[in-house]
Amino acid sequence: MENKTAAVAMRNITKRFGPVLANDKVWLDIYRGEILALLGENGSGKTTLMNMLSGIYFPDEGTISIDGREVVIRSPKDAFDHGIGMIHQHFKLVDVLTAAENIVLGLPGRLDLKAASGRIREICDAYGFEVDPDQKIYDMSVSQKQTVEIVKVLYRGADILILDEPTAVLTPQETDRLFAVLRNMRDDGKAIVIITHKMHEVEALSDRVAILRHGQFIGDMPTKMTNAQEMTNMMVGHAVTLNIDRPDPVDPKPRIEVKGLTVRSIDGILKLDDVSFTANSGEILGIAGISGCGQKELLESIAGLQPVESGSICYIEDDGTKEELIGKDPLSIQEMGVSLSFVPEDRLGMGLVGNMDLADNMMLRSFRSGRSLFTDRRSPQHLAEAVVRDLEVSTPGISTPVRRLSGGNVQKVLVGREIASAPTVLLTAYAVRGLDINSSYTIYDLINRQKASGVAVIYVGEDLDVLLELADRILVLCGGKVSGIVPGRGAKKRDVGLMMTKLGGNADE
Repeated sequence: MENKTAAVAMRNITKRFGPVLANDKVWLDIYRGEILALLGENGSGKTTLMNMLSGIYFPDEGTISIDGREVVIRSPKDAFDHGIGMIHQHFKLVDVLTAAENIVLGLPGRLDLKAASGRIREICDAYGFEVDPDQKIYDMSVSQKQTVEIVKVLYRGADILILDEPTAVLTPQETDRLFAVLRNMRDDGKAIVIITHKMHEVEALSDRVAILRHGQFIGDMPTKMTNAQEMTNMMVGHAVTLNIDRPDPVDPKPRIEVKGLTVRSIDGILKLDDVSFTANSGEILGIAGISGCGQKELLESIAGLQPVESGSICYIEDDGTKEELIGKDPLSIQEMGVSLSFVPEDRLGMGLVGNMDLADNMMLRSFRSGRSLFTDRRSPQHLAEAVVRDLEVSTPGISTPVRRLSGGNVQKVLVGREIASAPTVLLTAYAVRGLDINSSYTIYDLINRQKASGVAVIYVGEDLDVLLELADRILVLCGGKVSGIVPGRGAKKRDVGLMMTKLGGNADE
């Protein structure tokens, strides 16, 4: 690469947010005809750095050069003018418009949808995308929406593409298709940067890796010259064990029994269709499925947060006594002695109050045990301090409002609080979403400790590799139905992926 002119050369890039130094004199080169994986822990400055390249932030210090010429990028429009496009983790599409309308939305000049559709099909044919220009966004799967976002930046002339966690909610088959397209784009001379926490994807896809730690550039190297362990050690700064422990369940007993559960959304859309399974104490039951297949509704139904059309959800005591949960509100479920802990998808929407500090958010879990809202704050403060210490939450202190923390640190606070409530059933949805590899393994260890203490853990995850290593059994949802239940040990990733996209498989209750 030394003899080539970098498509992008970032030099001494520094960015501060108040007292926080997000990027500290970072040097980074990006080349055409390669896929660069940008790695680092939560808060290491990866997304901030790419947000400056894509015009969302402006650096406090340093320069950016495109093809050897220094440029100034003050807005996403400036970035597009220099051929830079970023595909964010959360899509920016208008649901009621078609793919073609979203792709041309905001472009100057007269709108010619027929010509635009023709150009979109040319781009799709060139790289292997599958997009129907006339399809409405609300009719699309997550992977189709992501494809529209990628085609949108290509349509606008981008040849330097940044993808932030591009496989977060894709099945293995959808990930394979995305990787094939990205390789085609690389071979056509595009410069591609992916931000990801999934080491196996880095090894499978990237040509080169660049690593940030605490906002500083640590180094880069060809992917074939390194491995997952070495990359992780460089990110964290010390050796990290990459083996997820999976102790065998000890004396598992039925704890939650779901029979014929059927749930519709507020719009009348069928979200769960005749779902039946049993979750055992001292066991991790993994839930696999593409985004929107009913995972959220399943956990909310058990927690008393979701109206149920039909079916039964029973809590089973150690002596076999059953207590029906349907019809009880969440507080009643807690008051009957059933402690259901729920780590929701939307951390600040349902789990935490952004304007409250860490100690007050801990108190949300415990204030009912006091005689009034003006209860003893010492215990929540101690809990907040323990969570900050044990999960290495990056925060100025426990009096900091939660909304000021990064997404990964918010997630640590939420997971720590839920596990600290000493549940008998732990419902956890996407507990490590957005967390770096070191923090993720801390969470896996905490979940395994819950399992060892006899808790029934129902774990909804989006990384199949992790589910196959962590879970004792995996229930696969497809279109709101159970397409199979397989043992965690010995299950094949590709087989589970196929079960996620079509009904079939073996339910081995």
